[in-house]
Amino acid sequence: MNARDVFADLIEANRAGARRGIPSWCTAHPETLTTILCAYRDSDQPILIEATCNQVNQDGGYTGMTPADFRRFVESLAQKVGVDPLRLILGGDHLGPNPWRRLPAREAMARACDLTRGFVEAGFAKIHLDASMACGDETHVAEATIAERAAALCAAAESVGARDACIYVIGTEVPIPGGELKPLDALAVTAPEAARRTYDLHKGAFAARGVAAALERVVALVVQPGVDMGNNQVFDYDAGKAARLSAAVAEIPGVVYEAHSTDYQSEAALGQLVASHFAILKVGPMLTFAFREAVFALAAIEDQLRPASPSGIVAALEQAMDARSGDWRGYVAADGAERVTRLFGLSDRIRYYWPQSQVQSALRRLFANIDAAPLSLGLVSQFAGDMLRERRETSLSQRVVAAKVEAVLERYRRACGAR
Repeated sequence: MNARDVFADLIEANRAGARRGIPSWCTAHPETLTTILCAYRDSDQPILIEATCNQVNQDGGYTGMTPADFRRFVESLAQKVGVDPLRLILGGDHLGPNPWRRLPAREAMARACDLTRGFVEAGFAKIHLDASMACGDETHVAEATIAERAAALCAAAESVGARDACIYVIGTEVPIPGGELKPLDALAVTAPEAARRTYDLHKGAFAARGVAAALERVVALVVQPGVDMGNNQVFDYDAGKAARLSAAVAEIPGVVYEAHSTDYQSEAALGQLVASHFAILKVGPMLTFAFREAVFALAAIEDQLRPASPSGIVAALEQAMDARSGDWRGYVAADGAERVTRLFGLSDRIRYYWPQSQVQSALRRLFANIDAAPLSLGLVSQFAGDMLRERRETSLSQRVVAAKVEAVLERYRRACGAR
């Protein structure tokens, strides 16, 4: 699908008052992505899948994939489940110097420009330009400098033929990736003046860099609507507090807002976000949290079945987390609730451990044990919350995973106006 046309229609409808939005699925987890793709199989809707600069970059990111690798990975999953890869819109999220922010600014920005070119060359159509972070030789970055660096990233994208293919997202006033580290009392909603200033600064910077025409392909502005989450905390959307910000979109030509960290919002809140011109709803940890819920439900069923060779999936995950604590330690308080938080926290730090070989081996054993056992509807209902008799997936493990993840998907799709 042509991303420019998809977003042009979306923006026109949303700004005119229609409840039209699009979910942005931010995950590189194969089982979760497969479920997402299967959910779209019987529709003709575009499928927006995004990768962050930390997940995927020219050095491999934490997934080990370059942008070209990620595109091949997602397209392969789509083909396997019978979804036309042409329906995919791939996005690059927070493209900028963040992976190299400890380097001097000049070097970090050079790598960020290479990163942006790499995403565009790989066929990513939705590009979020984010140069908001201070680099190794800086303590603070002025708003004007952020806009100038975003313009440099845009010029890098345009240099590899993005003029007909790319759409851009600007702005960076978002919660920290992965959720807040400590409980908060409240969140400040972006002031309307700040949103307009962000757009105006980028407009001037784009013109100075010689990419003024690209401003016509800026489709969204990232602002803070007052939503966020931590391990045990969710800030629900309050449409009243964001009313002035919502109204201000009319003063910024051709854009809607993009909402980050919408994980765990209710369907009603998500619908209110879309109605408030937050037409792009990004969701990440909640997707793999649902997968983790499915796996733990299957592990509870397995405990009742008492197979000869139990999977030990929960123990395998805990061992992996003990051996490599860097992906959860900074997000989990060292207190009496540490074990519960790192396993069940809403920021879902477990998602970093699924690819490890011992975890994958235990997961395969779990699925095999579940699928080989006689089906007990009552046992399934007890731990999965539904007997799942009407699902079309062939195996019980597939049914449980699909049911858990699809519950998240449908919440977002309905909130965005899907029927």
